[in-house]
Amino acid sequence: MNRASSISAEEIAQFGRLAASWWDPSGPMRALHDMNPLRTNWNHQFFRSLSRPDGEAVKLLDIGCGAGIASEAYARLGYQVTGLDASAEAIAAAQSHQEISHPETGRGSLVYQQGAAEDFVAQGLTFDAISALEVIEHVTDAEMFLHLLSDLTRPGGLVAISTLNRTMRSLAIAKFGAEYVMRILPVGTHQWRKFIKPSELVRAARGAGLKMIDITGTLYAGAASRLTSDTRINYQAMFRKQ
Repeated sequence: MNRASSISAEEIAQFGRLAASWWDPSGPMRALHDMNPLRTNWNHQFFRSLSRPDGEAVKLLDIGCGAGIASEAYARLGYQVTGLDASAEAIAAAQSHQEISHPETGRGSLVYQQGAAEDFVAQGLTFDAISALEVIEHVTDAEMFLHLLSDLTRPGGLVAISTLNRTMRSLAIAKFGAEYVMRILPVGTHQWRKFIKPSELVRAARGAGLKMIDITGTLYAGAASRLTSDTRINYQAMFRKQ
């Protein structure tokens, strides 16, 4: 397998250019800041059920971690976190912020590495839990990416994915509204044709040996963002490795 097959150079370059302002809560990544507690806390409700026979903290891979907004949250929740991203600029920003914020608490730890999922698969690495937040809509091949996530998850482990549904509502609100009207996101952040319907995600995940165990919609409303039964725009799902 081509080690870079899941990576879109264009997407990585775009997010790399945003690295310097990634941690500005009112900057171009403010939507990630607003949604992060909602997403990581929902995932934690499932991840905390995991345990390791050696008694160590659960090993969690935050793939496509960017500058580490979710990675730091997971470390504070007590996980052994590895943040992986293909952007050298994003990883540098993540490491710089870690030196200031010191998110490791209790058994929690955090290390960052630049690279692709293929790199970790080639090394034979596996994790108890994987978090892929707003990543799958940016890769070159969603089905192939799900197989990589499955390869990186130990049997019985969990995989959390958040993404956007491909509906006319998401086109109007998450693409044109967010990028061109409200300017919540930088123009060009998303390609609507790469959004994935929940039914498509579940089917592709099943083919990769991942069984969905729960799904929820997420409603963006700034700091008041909340979970919802409506999955027509943003949603996240939890899968178990069979």
